Amino acid sequence: MLLWVSVLVLAPVSGQFAPVSKPVISLQPPWTVIFKGEAVTLTCHIAGDKKWYRWYLGTKILREIPANTLQVQDSGEYKCEIQGLPQSDGVSLTFSPAKLILHAPPSVFEGDPLTLMCREKPDLSLKTRTLYKNDNELIDLGKNPSFHIKHAGLKDNGEYRCTGSETHCCSFSSNAVRIQVQELFPRPILRADPPSPTPGEPVILTCETQLPPQKSDVQLWFQFFRDDWCLGSGWKGYLRTSVPSIVENEDPSHYWCEASTVPSNVSKSSQKLQLPARVPVSPPVLTLSPSSTQAVEGDWLTLSCEAKRGSYPIQYQFLHEEVVLWKKKVTFRKTATFQLYLKAEHSGTYFCTADNGLGIRRSQPVSLSVTVPVSRPVLTLSPPGPRAVEGDWLMLSCRAQRGSPQILYQFYRGDVPLGSSSATSAGGASFSVTLTAEHSGTYFCTADNGFGPRRSDPKGLSVTVPASRPVLTLRAPRTRAVVGDTVEFRCEAQRGSPPILYKFYLEDVILGSSSAPSGGGVSFNLSLTAEHSGNYACEADNGLGAQRSEETSLSVTVPVSHPILTFRAPRVQAVVGDVVELHCEAQSGSPPILYRFYHEDVTLGSNSAPSGGGVSFNLSLTAEHSGNYSCEADNGLGAQLSKTVTLSVTVPASRPVLTLRAPGTRATVGDMVELRCEAQSGSPPILYQFYLEDVILGSSSAPSGGGVSFNLSLTAEHSGNYSCEADNGLGAQRSEEVSLRVTGGRPASDPSRSLSHSEPQEPTYYNVPGWMELQPVYGNVNPKAGDVVYSEVRIQEGNGHAAASNSAFGLLRTYLPSRGPATSQQPSRPQHSSVIYSQVKVASPPVSTALRS
Repeated sequence: MLLWVSVLVLAPVSGQFAPVSKPVISLQPPWTVIFKGEAVTLTCHIAGDKKWYRWYLGTKILREIPANTLQVQDSGEYKCEIQGLPQSDGVSLTFSPAKLILHAPPSVFEGDPLTLMCREKPDLSLKTRTLYKNDNELIDLGKNPSFHIKHAGLKDNGEYRCTGSETHCCSFSSNAVRIQVQELFPRPILRADPPSPTPGEPVILTCETQLPPQKSDVQLWFQFFRDDWCLGSGWKGYLRTSVPSIVENEDPSHYWCEASTVPSNVSKSSQKLQLPARVPVSPPVLTLSPSSTQAVEGDWLTLSCEAKRGSYPIQYQFLHEEVVLWKKKVTFRKTATFQLYLKAEHSGTYFCTADNGLGIRRSQPVSLSVTVPVSRPVLTLSPPGPRAVEGDWLMLSCRAQRGSPQILYQFYRGDVPLGSSSATSAGGASFSVTLTAEHSGTYFCTADNGFGPRRSDPKGLSVTVPASRPVLTLRAPRTRAVVGDTVEFRCEAQRGSPPILYKFYLEDVILGSSSAPSGGGVSFNLSLTAEHSGNYACEADNGLGAQRSEETSLSVTVPVSHPILTFRAPRVQAVVGDVVELHCEAQSGSPPILYRFYHEDVTLGSNSAPSGGGVSFNLSLTAEHSGNYSCEADNGLGAQLSKTVTLSVTVPASRPVLTLRAPGTRATVGDMVELRCEAQSGSPPILYQFYLEDVILGSSSAPSGGGVSFNLSLTAEHSGNYSCEADNGLGAQRSEEVSLRVTGGRPASDPSRSLSHSEPQEPTYYNVPGWMELQPVYGNVNPKAGDVVYSEVRIQEGNGHAAASNSAFGLLRTYLPSRGPATSQQPSRPQHSSVIYSQVKVASPPVSTALRS
C-alpha cells in the first residue's frame, strides 16, 4: 500500500491510502502443508463486489464461481482472478501423506506474530517433540505442538523442522519449512513543498512509505521532527509548518519523519533533509585570468563569478555579448569558474549573473580583445582546375580564412617569387599572368601578420596545348587492298598536350578509338571486308576541341565467290531444238568478272561482266547436249567454279513403224497375229497404243526405249486398217496404216489351223463367271469412243460338232448402236442369248482347255 501523505493530492482513509492493484489469497487454516484428506479454504480478497471469481490450478482454469471462497484438497499452485484485474500471486499447497507435519503460515511480515505447529496424524500419540532451526535444536516442545514468536523479525529467518517420538517405539521427522520475514514497509521519505522555502513561508512536509496488499488493514502513526524537536504527529502523513529565519553563518536545520505501527513494534525513520531560509544574492563580481585585456587565440582564459551574499543554491551564468557560454549551480560557499579556449570570435564584452530564485543579479562588463595569428592560406587558381589552356589569363588568389590584419601575401612558382601584396582587411590578395606552355608547374602562396609566415598547400598547374590537325596514313600488305587483308591506320597530331584521344572514321561512322597518354600517335588495325571501301579520316582531341585529318580513300577488292549456274528453258523438260539460256553469276566479287561456261570439261564460251553481276550463254539443244554443266568466275584474284548442274535433253518420239506377223501368207480366222510397233528415235519411256481403225486394241510401255508387240487372235471382224501410236510426253506420233483382210475358217488339210478330231469339240468362248481364272478373249473395244461395240456369244444346242464349228467364229456378232432410234439396218439383239463383255488380251485360251457350258 503506497502512503502518499499529501493533503493536496489524495484524500485520507483512516490516515492511509490503500489502492489495491490485484487480488490476494488467504488460507484457512493458514498453512501450506496439510495432511492428505484434509481441506483448505481459499479466499480471494478484493475491495468491492465483483460478478465472478475465476480459480486456477497451475495454468488450468479450475472453476469460475460468483463466490470468493473455494475449498480444495489437491496439491498444486492456486491463483484467483477477478474481472478487470490481473491474476493474484500464486499460493502453493501440499497435501502430504507424512505422519508428522510442521505447519507454518505462507507469508510473515515484520512485527507479525509467528506460530509454528508440529502436528502428528490422529492415529499417532507422540510423547516428545523437538523443533530445529537450520539443523540446530531450537527448543524441546515436549507434548506441546506449538511454538510462538510474538513479533517476527529478520533474526527469525531460517529453515525449520520438527521431530517426534512415541514411547519405546518409533521416531518421526517433519517436512522442512523456510521462514523469510518480509519488510512491512520501506524506510519513509520526507518531502517538502516547496522544496526551498523562504523564511516565514508556509511549507508542507509529507512522510511517504507503502504497505504490501496483504497488510492493507495496518495503520501507521507518523511523527515529524526538526533537529531533535518534535513538530507534530498523527495518523495523517503530512504536517503544515514554516521555516524560521537563519542567522548569518548559521547552518540550516535538519528535518526528518518517523512511521510506526500501533502498537509500536515496527518503527522506521527517514533520512534528514535541510530546508534553509533563502536570502537574495548580491551582484556578482566577474574576474578574468590572465587579467590583461589583450589575449592571443589559443590561450586559455579563466572566468570566475562570485556573489558575496545569498542563499544557496545559486545558479551562475557566464555570457559573451548576451550569449550564454556556460551555466553552473553552486550549493555551498563556492565560486563558479569557467575556462574558455580562445578564438577570434571571443573578442568582445563579458559579464556573469547570479540567481538563487529570488532575482537575477548581473556583474559589471569586462572587455577582451583576442589577436588571431594568420591561418594557413588557401591558394585558388582562376580558371579553376589543374589544367589551363595556352593563352588563357590566369589569376592566382591567396587568402587566409583567419588572422588579425594587416596580412602580407606572397606568390611563388616553384621557389621563384612572382609578386607580393598587403591586405589591411579580410579578403586576401591576387596576382595575374598570361599563360604559355612554360607556365606549367607548382604554385603556392604565404601569409604573415607578425606571428610568422604560413604557407598554403601547393597547386599544380598544367598548361595544355590544343591538339593540331592530325595526319592519317594507311599501311597495307600489298598495293591493292583485298578483302581479308589487315590494314594499319595511323593517326598522329604533331602538337598537343597529352593525353590525346584519337578516333578513326569510315565516312562518318566511328570505327574505333584509342588514347595516347604520353602524346604521339596511335594505330588502328582493320581486317578488310567489302564494306570497308570508302573515305577514311581520323580525329585528335585532348579536350580543347577535336581536329580532323584530311580524308584518304580506300578501295577494297573482293575476290569473286563461287558462282551459281542456272538454266532458263521455255518448258519444264528440256527438248531437242529448245534454246536454253545458261546464266552464271557470282554473288560477290569486285568487277570486272570473266565468266566461262563448260559442258563436261569442254569450254562452251566465255563472257565478261564489267560492272559485276552475272552473264548468260544461249544454247540450241541437241540430243548430245545432255550431261553436266558448270561455269567459272574470275576477277583476277583466283577463279571460282560453280557446282555441277545436270541437263537431260529429251528427244521426241519419231513416227513409229507398224508391222504385222502372221503364221501364213493369208490371215485366216483363228490365226494368231503379232502386231509390232517401234519408233526409231525418242527418249524413253515410250507409250505405244494399237488401233483397228480408230478403236484402241491395247497399249504397252517401253521403259528403256525400243518397240513393243501385241498378239491378236483373229476373227472375221478383225479385217480393217491397223495403226499404232508412240508417245514419250512430247506429242504422240502415228504410224502409217496397215490393212489386213481376214478370210473364212481353217482348211481341213491345215493341221496348224484345225482342231484335233480326236478331241471333243467345245465352244471357244464362255459366258460364265467361273471362267474368271482364265483370260477372256473378247470384250468391249474402244471404251473411250462415242459408239460402243457389243460382242455377243450364243450357245447353241444340238450336235456337238456342229455346235463347235458354228460357235468357234460364226456366232460372234458386233452391234454398233447409234445414238438415234433403231433402224432396219441395225440388227436386233438375239433372244435367249447370253452376253459377256471383256477386254481383248494378247493370248486366247488354249483350244485344249476343257470346255464349259
